[in-house]
Amino acid sequence: MPARTQDRPTEVTAAGIARLAGVGRAAVSNWRRRHADFPKPVGGTETSPAFALRDIEQWLRDQGKLAEVPLRERVWQQLVGHPAGAAAALRQAGAVLLLAHDRPAAWQQLRAAADDAELTGVLPAVLDAVLAARLGPGHPVRGLTREALAPSAALVRATGDLAAADGAAAAYDFLLGRHLDANPRQYTLTPPGPAALMAELAAVAGPSGTVLDPACGAGALLAAARERTAEESDGGERDAGERDAGESDAPVTLYGQEADADLAALTALRLALGVPDAQVRVRAADTLRADAFPDLAADAVLVHPPFNERNWGHDELAYDPRWEYGFPARTESELAWVQHALARLREGGTAVLLMPPAAASRRSGRRIRADLLRRGALRAVIALPAGAAPPNGVPLHLWVLRKPGTTPPAPQLLVVDAVGPATGAPAGRDKPDWQTVRTTAVEAWRTFDRDGGIEEQPGVRRSLAAIDLLDDDVDLAPARHLPPPAAAGGPAELARIRERLTTTLARTTALTPRPDGGAAGPARWPVTTVGELARAGALVLRAGGAGTAPAGGAAPAVLTDHDVIGGDAPSGTLPEAPASGPAEEPVLLQAGDVVVPVLGGGAVARVTDDSTAGAALGRNLILLRPDPAALDPWFLAGFLRGTANNRQASSYASTATRLDVRRLQLPRLPLADQRRYGQRFRDLAAFEGALRLTARLGEQLVQGLHDGLTDGSVTPD
Repeated sequence: MPARTQDRPTEVTAAGIARLAGVGRAAVSNWRRRHADFPKPVGGTETSPAFALRDIEQWLRDQGKLAEVPLRERVWQQLVGHPAGAAAALRQAGAVLLLAHDRPAAWQQLRAAADDAELTGVLPAVLDAVLAARLGPGHPVRGLTREALAPSAALVRATGDLAAADGAAAAYDFLLGRHLDANPRQYTLTPPGPAALMAELAAVAGPSGTVLDPACGAGALLAAARERTAEESDGGERDAGERDAGESDAPVTLYGQEADADLAALTALRLALGVPDAQVRVRAADTLRADAFPDLAADAVLVHPPFNERNWGHDELAYDPRWEYGFPARTESELAWVQHALARLREGGTAVLLMPPAAASRRSGRRIRADLLRRGALRAVIALPAGAAPPNGVPLHLWVLRKPGTTPPAPQLLVVDAVGPATGAPAGRDKPDWQTVRTTAVEAWRTFDRDGGIEEQPGVRRSLAAIDLLDDDVDLAPARHLPPPAAAGGPAELARIRERLTTTLARTTALTPRPDGGAAGPARWPVTTVGELARAGALVLRAGGAGTAPAGGAAPAVLTDHDVIGGDAPSGTLPEAPASGPAEEPVLLQAGDVVVPVLGGGAVARVTDDSTAGAALGRNLILLRPDPAALDPWFLAGFLRGTANNRQASSYASTATRLDVRRLQLPRLPLADQRRYGQRFRDLAAFEGALRLTARLGEQLVQGLHDGLTDGSVTPD
């Protein structure tokens, strides 16, 4: 590698500088214009320049804008500014973290005894030995040569420091998570809720010795499978005396394959660090064209396959032995993945695939679906709520398959709809209630798998004979085969809704405000801004979105931006903390806080009451906590909702309107006058809440009457 590349400094963008200093990007632009000594760009483009991280840190310290760069941020900036790219740098950092995790004494001795040149010269052989021991021959973590590591000595040492501070697994979770978050369009990730549900469905028959994900992505399904089998091995459902003959306490082996070589390497490191008690075998190749595990007979297969692929190998694979149930059409790539999963299962093994809903009904796949049913391979189709996984606007399906043995069961299919009102998932909510979805799906599958059938629950679940599905369409969509639920609880429930609606309408009439007391013209108050009030200490300003749920402890609900805009109770959940790292504290709400959405909310501000206090502040929300001796919260929230106020504080630089809360204005008034205005704003909020409740009750009554009239539980009389 040329010397100029080896000496190239770690670079940082304007966004990275803003994170280091805890300011917005606009502040960084102002510094560049106002300070002649601000470091000059060393790379990037004219519109997105890059700066030397070392020079930026020194300048921030000289200006008193940075006391100390957080270690995590330092390592991250070295990763994103690495001359070989962030993915290559993350491979190097992950390999070093694995060395520090598996052989801590050897790592400390090597780090202390060698200078930078010696360290990067000796490391390749040491890392190769550790990787081969943990990931097996043919692992995807490539390119850790002396030349590749030469510019990485600072990164290597900083990564070792981060491992000592946070633990190797937690450090890698943080770095990989930042990389995935920074490249959302490059990776399709399986969220924790569906991953845990798929692992639980696959593990119903007992702990698995081998688990395969042939489209493993970032490894979420394999990690969830290991967590599930660990729970069962610890006695979550059966003790050692209840295990089936042949089951052992041998470590689970996680097999994964991923077409993206960089992602395969990062996933292999994630699994090796995150589940050190499992054997990890991840390979980089196109699964359908170049299967890395052709002789595997896994206990469980979990797959979130790529959807709607035309270039999956249709022309090259016409005579592949995996197509036991029929050769998939070019438009049926998902059915190719289904058959690959079945081909890699042992007899009696379980596969769970996340599927687009069209795969259950497209005419081009009806012959394969019919054969899957006839032979008892397809056991369940479970409809999930929209928002389960990308694409988030589509209610995806889970297919549960069981590889037939010598005596296949009588062909039956379980259909479950976890989308409808029976799941308790609020309509229009972007995040499903995963606890309710999990309970609905798992209870139905366990009962069906144990008994060979299940008691019908209208609108939720049903067991069907395969022969009844073998028509011209072989449409397996659950909604088509489930009888509708009883209309809103029947006439008695509709009568209760009507009574509530009548009462609420009367209350709404009483609360309707009068626009009297008008002035001759607009007031000419002296004004201040939220930013000025924050600097003066009259209020505290906090951004939401941070925080993780404590392991094994109760976690607060999350107030989301949709909850604020819709006037709903907190509905979100905190992500789980890394198993090897501490939980990150969220921002918790207090009564009297004012919460403002910064994306797409328009003129919206909400005052937190006792029922919402204690919830965590969600993403895209700003909390304003006024000093009660200086600011009335209702006065603050009311003036923040002014249309003209929001318009002048909004940015239209991108496709989404973003509100700069610091620029919002409000008049300078004595506290007594603030409270007069605050009381009027409080009355308006009560009227608005009554209107919302009226609309919801009206919708329930109208839909309930439609359902009752159409299913016969309500008569036209």
